[in-house]
Amino acid sequence: MLAKKFLLVATFLFTSTAATPYHNSYYSENVAPLVSSESAQIIPDSYIIVFKKHVDEVKVKYHHSCVNDYVSEEKRDLSKRGLLDDFISGIKHTFDFDNFQGYSGRFSKEVLDKIRRSDEVAYVEKDQMVYATELQKNAPWGLARISHRSRLTFGTFNKYLYNENGGDGVTVYIIDTGVNINHEDFEGRAVWGITVPQGDEDIDGNGHGTHVAGTVAGKSFGVSKRSKIVAIKVLRSNGSGTMSDVIKGVEYAAQFHLNEKEKARKERRVFKGSGANMSLGGGKSRTLDDAVNGAVSVGLNFAVAAGNDNRDACDYSPAAAENAITVGASTIEDERAWFSNYGKCVDVFGPGKDIRSAWIGSPRATNTISGTSMASPHVAGLIAYLLSLEPDSSSEFYSTLLTPKELKNKILNLATKDKLSKIPSDTKNLLIYNNYDG
Repeated sequence: MLAKKFLLVATFLFTSTAATPYHNSYYSENVAPLVSSESAQIIPDSYIIVFKKHVDEVKVKYHHSCVNDYVSEEKRDLSKRGLLDDFISGIKHTFDFDNFQGYSGRFSKEVLDKIRRSDEVAYVEKDQMVYATELQKNAPWGLARISHRSRLTFGTFNKYLYNENGGDGVTVYIIDTGVNINHEDFEGRAVWGITVPQGDEDIDGNGHGTHVAGTVAGKSFGVSKRSKIVAIKVLRSNGSGTMSDVIKGVEYAAQFHLNEKEKARKERRVFKGSGANMSLGGGKSRTLDDAVNGAVSVGLNFAVAAGNDNRDACDYSPAAAENAITVGASTIEDERAWFSNYGKCVDVFGPGKDIRSAWIGSPRATNTISGTSMASPHVAGLIAYLLSLEPDSSSEFYSTLLTPKELKNKILNLATKDKLSKIPSDTKNLLIYNNYDG
């Protein structure tokens, strides 16, 4: 189990059941709230269940056992009547990292009612669809822009100024459609981590995740050209997926981060930190925001897309996750991209219109697309770039590893201020900067 502190989550299907109630010590007359966002595209009969903080491992195991018993009894009852529904799958995912614990699955209304009355449960959220936040298609000018304070000119629009060691020793987890790990722009630095959607292949059949990864760490297209990339596939080839799968991907990223940190300790080598990018989004989800915040609390630096609806980013997740860096999109003309979400939840802007990067179909494929999905990986790359250039423990200037909060503040403090136009008054006017001349 991850850090014995995370949160727990679950998804469920409606049918009928007759099951034994929880043991009295765990069964409450209080009903956990059932929540969902008005803008969410709900997945019928699917739920995410979140446990209260500090629920111990014994109660968690007992709770899971009770739920499994309910489902088994329900299946037996339906089978006797010739009504067995294959969609009654029981618990699908379990989650356990930092102060976030939960599970997901599909259950009947009767089982869900019992779950909501369990004393361990804090709240239940309806599962929903999430989508890659790419917007439109067709010289990564963005790299040039983040290495110059002033607006790009004919002489600077294709010049990226950077430290060639940027990204060395830092891993970035791409939580997306997968990554074309054989693309030559990754130079063998990209590996496959996990495929979360059941029955899906270990390939990027969409291109979105590969494009994102290229902006993070590609030789030609990347901000951080020496970083390692790990693909965590949570979206299918059509660019969509479930919120519960995304949350499981966040947990995997947090666990991979902790494993790498422990491995470095055992091997007595420097651990410089790691980052994650999520260029996806859906309706406001308390569960996903809690999961991202939990991953950040164990040291994983997160960049997330603000969304492409030209609306308040606080109405979307993971854009509303307080501890992540939420990124809006800017243009080569130094304007807020017309599609970019805005508001107090947007921390900073990055290049997001007409961005060229790696693609699928061949080891040399490229594509030019737009969206806050393209802005966020500029920040994820900057996370890796800045972490790698921090003095390590062998240096006389070393103090301690930057925390995600400290790194977020550093990125915001380094950002170029008040250069973008069409920024609403309630939105920070900050454009990321790599501090090459700093």
